[in-house]
Amino acid sequence: MAISLSVSGLNEQIKTLLETTFEFVSVEGELSRVTKHGSGHIYFTLKDNDSAIKCVMFKGNAARLKFSLQEGSHIVLHGALSLYKPRGEYQINVFSAEPYGAGALAVAYEQLKQKLQAQGYFDLTRKKAFPKFPQKIVLVTSATGAALQDMQRVATQRWPLVGLIVIDVLVQGERAGGQIARALRYADTLHADAVVVGRGGGSIEDLWAFNEAIVADALYAMKTPTVSAVGHEIDWVISDYVADMRAPTPSAAMQMLLPDHHELLQNIDEMEHRAYGMILQRLERKHEQLTSMQEAFSHHGVEHRLAVQHALVKELRERLNRQMTQRVDQSRREITPLMERLTQSIQSTLHQKKFMITQLTQGLDANHPRHKNKSGFAQITCEGKVIDLDTLRVGDRFEAMNDKRSVQAQVVEIAIMGVVP
Repeated sequence: MAISLSVSGLNEQIKTLLETTFEFVSVEGELSRVTKHGSGHIYFTLKDNDSAIKCVMFKGNAARLKFSLQEGSHIVLHGALSLYKPRGEYQINVFSAEPYGAGALAVAYEQLKQKLQAQGYFDLTRKKAFPKFPQKIVLVTSATGAALQDMQRVATQRWPLVGLIVIDVLVQGERAGGQIARALRYADTLHADAVVVGRGGGSIEDLWAFNEAIVADALYAMKTPTVSAVGHEIDWVISDYVADMRAPTPSAAMQMLLPDHHELLQNIDEMEHRAYGMILQRLERKHEQLTSMQEAFSHHGVEHRLAVQHALVKELRERLNRQMTQRVDQSRREITPLMERLTQSIQSTLHQKKFMITQLTQGLDANHPRHKNKSGFAQITCEGKVIDLDTLRVGDRFEAMNDKRSVQAQVVEIAIMGVVP
């Protein structure tokens, strides 16, 4: 009688046979039913047109996978054949995988690039501006690499005033991505004007740390403006798209960030020359304006008005003098005949007055008391005037005189004499 086996025993023998016979296999096929478990394991089916086989990639191997396993992708996987005893199903325990016909890193690069682009990591609207004259720049790179020496040399030549802070990190290898991400987060706390992350050239494997999502996330979250300066000009990595600026080389990053102080000095000289010329032109224009204003002021100012009034007064005085001279000359011409007529009139009047005086004198002499020789007669005067005796009244004082004497008298009594026939 044959010895029977338990199901578990049979499966155990099959498992041993499979795992020892198919210790390493490489299988090509199309992915189907890809399931990423919360534990980090990935379960999927690899199939072709005629059959299929279940596969599992455990967490440790899945973490080293450079690209994402997607439904329908054509891949080549490497692993070992194994049996899952509880269900008696055989499967491939996948150690690694790569896209069919293309490198795994190239596929991983494109997958991450598309993912981040869809999430807005590359949007130009989120790019930050850089200051024109940086005072402090943080360099996240290898302290022993040639890239650091190149950046320090260019910085010294172009802008010696800038301060450089170096954060030493691994720039290649499995641990490089994590170190670079931590260094970027630390650099963002240093209040620098810019952060440069980069290294020199190399293969895609050497540069792969700058294609990792952890580095892209750190760059995306930074508040400080960032520059990705990785490899040579032909090398493009994910950090180039996420950073605020991409530099083709590390030394080019410093050239793009820092002004050239020699060029600035030359510009200052040119600006000084232009400013001097502009100042001279400005002064000339102002001098012309001042001259014009002075001329306008001289025509409309107080001094000009006083000068005009003074000239007017002078002219009026000259006109007055001329008119007065003319009037005087005219008056002189007119006064000569008047003087002649006046002289003639005066002479005529004097002659008449002399004649009258002569007659009066003769009359006076003829009527003077001294010429009256009648005895008992006297001339009566009052206050120097000859009066008639009939005009005297009682109390009046008068003077009676003849040619020999004068007598002062007063009327005491008036008697009316009879008329003599």
